[in-house]
Amino acid sequence: MTSSARAMQPSPAATRRALEEAVAVAEEMDRRRRRNQLAVYLPYPKQRAFHELGRTHRERLLMAANQVGKTHCGAAEVAMHLTGRYPDWWRGRRWERPTRWWAGSNTTENTRDTVQRKLVGDPKQMEEWGTGLVPGDALVDWSRRTHGAANSLDSIVVRHASGGKSTLGFKSYDQGREKWQGETLDGVWCDEEPPEDIYSEGKTRTNVEAGLVMVTFTPLLGMSQVVKSFLDENAATLAEIQRLAA
Repeated sequence: MTSSARAMQPSPAATRRALEEAVAVAEEMDRRRRRNQLAVYLPYPKQRAFHELGRTHRERLLMAANQVGKTHCGAAEVAMHLTGRYPDWWRGRRWERPTRWWAGSNTTENTRDTVQRKLVGDPKQMEEWGTGLVPGDALVDWSRRTHGAANSLDSIVVRHASGGKSTLGFKSYDQGREKWQGETLDGVWCDEEPPEDIYSEGKTRTNVEAGLVMVTFTPLLGMSQVVKSFLDENAATLAEIQRLAA
């Protein structure tokens, strides 16, 4: 190799710096992606239908098998309503102002490990908070539970696109009906099938604002009253359609 050719080769130090810069860029891109999961959410047809029904129905149930995206679907919609960040494909209900929500599951531990994890990030790693479906740059504040399961949050504050701040409180059915009373809310999300009294209280919280009640679960309790209420309503709707078509 001639001296001129050798001069064109980058030095080991320059090569090392270039590699370090490339790694840093890749890590930053991954960090931004992980802290904006909502931007890449794309529902499959049944999830999209569930979202779109929110425009005309206050109460919705997404009932399906385990591990098919029910919780992810519910968390994505709640994150949209909290942030006001609706994608171009969105055809469901929307708010142009900050909203107030409650979300929960059957136990404090399950609320933490499903609802909180999906919305905020890994409960056990505070540095991961902001990697859930609520974008990291929108997660303004949070408060921890003072009792119950470790690493459980009581509520979060979320920056809305309008400039205001939305709030979400984490609940669990084992707290009892009384803990589901008192607030005026825009929406309630129950992940896992709620007892009838909890469902009724959650719905009551949304009456003033004509808000939303969403339920996502795998039916494990048989023909419970909550399941029956949705099935009866669907049957009545189908009967009315058939009557009008006759």
